[in-house]
Amino acid sequence: MEIQFIHYPACSTCKKAQKWLKENHVKFSERNITTENPTVEELEQWIQKTGLPLNKFFNTSGRLYKELHLKDKLKTLELKEIISLLASNGMLIKRPLLITDNFILVGFKEVEWKQNLIS
Repeated sequence: MEIQFIHYPACSTCKKAQKWLKENHVKFSERNITTENPTVEELEQWIQKTGLPLNKFFNTSGRLYKELHLKDKLKTLELKEIISLLASNGMLIKRPLLITDNFILVGFKEVEWKQNLIS
């Protein structure tokens, strides 16, 4: 199973997740979310595949999210506009993301990662 670990290298949660992957001998390829933003097409696929609400893909605690006042603005945007906004800047996306052919994990929840990767 090929695993793509999409992260922001300076993010403490991403560092914790990466450490967890290494400690559990999970092989993965890395992708920096700030230098290689996910595309609109990728985001559409991931959102559909996870079945998660769109707001779960936003880094709601991030500075950019707050500066752009997205909590209120997202309520007025169409789906395509929201996905385009996400694709415009990797700092808006919740991270880390773990992408495989079988599943996608958004954010780092150790129990969830263990269930999907170790068991």
